[in-house]
Amino acid sequence: MQPDRWPSLHLADWEPTYLTLHRWTQIVGKVRLACEPPLHHWWHVPLFVTARGLTTLAMPCGETDLTVTFDFASHRLVAETSDKRVASFALEAMAVAEFYGRVEELLRSLHLQVHLWPVPVEVADRTPFDQDRRPGSYDRAAVERLHRILLSVDRVFDVHRGRFLGKTSSVNFYWGSFDLAVTRFSGRRNPAPPTDRIGREAYSHEVVSHGFWPGGDWLGRKRLDDPVFYAYALPEPPGFRGAVVRPREARYDTDLGEFLLPYEVVRQANNPEALLLDFMETTYRAAADRAPWEEDAPMASMA
Repeated sequence: MQPDRWPSLHLADWEPTYLTLHRWTQIVGKVRLACEPPLHHWWHVPLFVTARGLTTLAMPCGETDLTVTFDFASHRLVAETSDKRVASFALEAMAVAEFYGRVEELLRSLHLQVHLWPVPVEVADRTPFDQDRRPGSYDRAAVERLHRILLSVDRVFDVHRGRFLGKTSSVNFYWGSFDLAVTRFSGRRNPAPPTDRIGREAYSHEVVSHGFWPGGDWLGRKRLDDPVFYAYALPEPPGFRGAVVRPREARYDTDLGEFLLPYEVVRQANNPEALLLDFMETTYRAAADRAPWEEDAPMASMA
């Protein structure tokens, strides 16, 4: 029997595990950051959804290539090299400092030297990983529900991505903010990119971006108690925030500068995939029509 592809995942039911897993993914993400050569828009840093969990994909590492995977089926962190060496350890409740130490030991056991910057990003609490000895949490059932959601969202995001003839990102899991995202580009430079280094590179060009976020605290700006889908445009064209989009439950959040759609609305729909696509396409059109974007990069019907 197929598992529920759109399970419930209320933040209150798994927040301790979420907070722990967020920092674990940052540690593995920093392995990718250290190994991969730079790529525009920070596309060398995200993780990717697989049938078993989240992975770095293959990365150059010294004389070999390395892949590190959160295997949420066997609940292990697995490191593999192109010269057929494999090492792993169990994903279980442990402090962030212990996980960090195990990752370092994992790399040493494969005779790999990777320098990691041990400071979390995009979170209010920036206690270095190797000093974060607070008890960690790992709820296997909640992690498996998250994985099923990511798989379902990844499918829909890929359809949305494939309907666009212009430049798009891949479907990326950003470990800094712990969200799954896909971005379309108009082809024009952003006339007023953010001033910080990360934002300046990420938003060097005009974009419309969509994503899934499990909720929680966003750098003190906002707390959301349940998962949401989001949509935003940078730069935001005049009239975007007042646009009528579908479904009717979608609302523009002025604190975040994004349209938000509760995950529960999607999961309870008769056709979650179609509802989510409608949200993505109507919010994209709300931005693209007002910017306006060039007609040589239209939405293409795949029906």
